[in-house]
Amino acid sequence: MPELYELTGREVSEKIRSRELTVKEYISSILERIRKVEEKVHAFVTVLEEDALKRAEEIDRKADCGHGLGRLCGVAVAVKDNICTKGVRTTCSSRMLKDFVPPYNATVIERLLREDAVIIGKTNMDEFAMGSTTETSYFGATRNPWNPTLVPGGSSGGSAAAVAAGEATLALGSDTGGSIRCPASYCNVVGLKPTYGLVSRYGLIAYANSLEQIGPITIDTYDCALLLSVIAGHDPKDSTSVKTPRRDYVDFLEGGVEGFKIGVPSEFFGEGVDARVKECVWRAIHTLESLGATYEEVSLPSLEYALPAYYIIAMSEASSNLARYDGLRYGYRVEEDSWDWPTVYSKSRRVGFGAEVRRRIILGTYALSAGYYDQYYLKALKIRTLIRRDFEKAFEKFNLLAGPTMPVPPFRIGEKIQNPLELYMCDILTVPANLTGGPAVTVPCGFVDGLPVGLQLMGRPFREDLLLRAAKAYGDRAGFEGLRPKL
Repeated sequence: MPELYELTGREVSEKIRSRELTVKEYISSILERIRKVEEKVHAFVTVLEEDALKRAEEIDRKADCGHGLGRLCGVAVAVKDNICTKGVRTTCSSRMLKDFVPPYNATVIERLLREDAVIIGKTNMDEFAMGSTTETSYFGATRNPWNPTLVPGGSSGGSAAAVAAGEATLALGSDTGGSIRCPASYCNVVGLKPTYGLVSRYGLIAYANSLEQIGPITIDTYDCALLLSVIAGHDPKDSTSVKTPRRDYVDFLEGGVEGFKIGVPSEFFGEGVDARVKECVWRAIHTLESLGATYEEVSLPSLEYALPAYYIIAMSEASSNLARYDGLRYGYRVEEDSWDWPTVYSKSRRVGFGAEVRRRIILGTYALSAGYYDQYYLKALKIRTLIRRDFEKAFEKFNLLAGPTMPVPPFRIGEKIQNPLELYMCDILTVPANLTGGPAVTVPCGFVDGLPVGLQLMGRPFREDLLLRAAKAYGDRAGFEGLRPKL
């Protein structure tokens, strides 16, 4: 018999709906779990214990009165701390915003509340989502629940670790270059980067506008489809939001992969990809084949340039987005009456931003500067177009593309943080989906020395239905979904 905090979102909502379980009982179990393991994991920046219990009582009263309950009735959701929550501190894990309290909710938060979810807390992340390990947080590193000496991945490491450790049932992350898929892979959970424009970005504190998307992190594929169904859909407040019909992705989970054609890019198994990771992923591909799919190796030559193109674009957009943090209107400010405005501005940013954020701002500013714009930024945009065309051509033949999510298993905290280039290389398999704008999902596909490995599936834009269907078929057969670490 599983503990209450180990239930899936589907199980929680069904038990609450049938009154087999009260929301207060379940939320109390989640909060007790947080008290027990949070010191080991450090998944949260802010835990909303009082608010969560109050919300639980409200939903219980609603259920007792016979009023209709939402699809996420009572389910505990952890929210990455770059997604605005009204009246609740939203820090981006930065000293710059450590005391920032938004006066409004992001659209995805409004949609969660409309379906009777309970926001359990705000999760730790790499500062301003710039990182792949959740080590650059002003509040300290998050640890991998499978081995607390290892990184959980990033930048949504707190969200993935919270779900894996049973500190939340569902979680939201954001994905700019793999920030949902990387930690989901490293924590043995499911993570989906939706198609660009499918989920509203209103209320997401921007890092790189043309690349990032909010998406679900869950213990299994069913919960992923359920959470995506709640948060997806057009939002007039977001100019990048696409007008598409609302879909219930749960309806597309069954049917299997019989007749699916899967492309396997040879570039995803090249230099730098751990041989043990390759073995796990090939085993997963053969499992899909045993379920009725066919696969064929394919080459996408432009992928060679994906990582440098991504970092030029992302850093350039970060340089522009983060210019607003001047220490005067809002954000951290160094107080010194004798300084003039330029000195206050530069000193506040020097102290308010961490080393990685400052590095990316400087590199992005350089790429956009006179004399280098054409040489770097414009060229990166042209390469992005070539990569998109390569993917479009591949999807004329294949339903999905498959490969590893991360090139190496989780590594030790502190092992790579002093070598930024080595860290950036960890994103080599995840950034293509952000450059093309298409959807990508990671599902657990095995273990290397007791550490999780993820299978990444990529699809055509707005074909999350096919991705989730394939992920569900594989997850049901392979049996790695739902496995949790012993903490």
